[in-house]
Amino acid sequence: MQLSLEGIAQHVGSQAYLYSMSLAPVPGAVTILLGTTQAGKTSLMRVMAGLDKPTAGRVLVDGADVTGVPVRERNVSMVYQQFINYPSLRVFDNIASPLRLRRDRQADVDARVRSLAGRLHIEHLLDRYPSELSGGQQQRVALARALAKNAPLMLLDEPLVNLDYKLREELREELTQLFAQGDATVIYATTEPAEALLLGGHTAVLDAGELLQYGPTPEVFHYPASLRVARAFSDPPMNLLEGVLGHGRVVLAGNISIPMPDVAHADGPVTVGVRAGALRLDAVPQAVAVPGRVALAELSGSDTFVHVDTPAGNLVAQLTGVRDLELGAQLSLHIEPAQIYLFNADGDRIHAPRRPGMSPASAGPVAAITESGA
Repeated sequence: MQLSLEGIAQHVGSQAYLYSMSLAPVPGAVTILLGTTQAGKTSLMRVMAGLDKPTAGRVLVDGADVTGVPVRERNVSMVYQQFINYPSLRVFDNIASPLRLRRDRQADVDARVRSLAGRLHIEHLLDRYPSELSGGQQQRVALARALAKNAPLMLLDEPLVNLDYKLREELREELTQLFAQGDATVIYATTEPAEALLLGGHTAVLDAGELLQYGPTPEVFHYPASLRVARAFSDPPMNLLEGVLGHGRVVLAGNISIPMPDVAHADGPVTVGVRAGALRLDAVPQAVAVPGRVALAELSGSDTFVHVDTPAGNLVAQLTGVRDLELGAQLSLHIEPAQIYLFNADGDRIHAPRRPGMSPASAGPVAAITESGA
């Protein structure tokens, strides 16, 4: 199924929830809507589903205009952050309800329900009622029912947000496999960049009601088209420092000079971006040392995040392993020129590290998908 949004906008009075945008998710694949709270993800999904009619623009399904057609007349399945189940039905019957509505054979219903229940770790709950379940268990029931319907368009609005960390990790892997086995167009909203990377597919980055960039998830991550995309699609946040580009190098505060001979752009003020995982403690060829003082060291799983105050500004380095670093200790972080992003004064990306097998042009200007900004 080909879903296409043409010039969609959504306003309520003077409040703009969605600015004019066009988007055609890849059919039969997963598209991630990535953005912070109030970025416009839920508003966009409600327009896709037919729950809301856009203020402007058209919604097309396989070329047919379905703008304003109510959700009950569309073959769509949905799961929201807040689970919705039938309280008078057992878990088995909740999951089976869309299959029975379309009069599937009982043997097929049983097989489908038990298969999904097993994948979502709720097979032992099939005889219970929703009131007997925890919030996380109820969310998995709602997710199983949506998957059981096998609709050509599946909308998932942060479906794992109410689950504990370990279960989220397990279900992300299961969902990735389930999506790959089906032919539905899946729209999955999340605030977590790491979740977008784990699910893969394609990612549309939203911010304050604007569609900033859309493309294959790895390419959008590695080639953010702008500072706004880099801020939204980076976990931990990308380090951003003010600098001046000139004579084949970038000079940061503290007179820290980084050679950038391959950058073909007019000289002037730039923002330098470097991911936390690209900073190193050990010196490597061509790397530039940035001296500093440890302001904070925190453990996260098997990594250590070190906050370092430097003459160029505060930097956060993601170091593998557990590091014993004392507060106030002097050290140097090393920046490799090949790992640097550059953004011009307007916030547009002018340089990014080259990635084998990826084309930065595919994640360049977004005029093809965004008709107007805020």
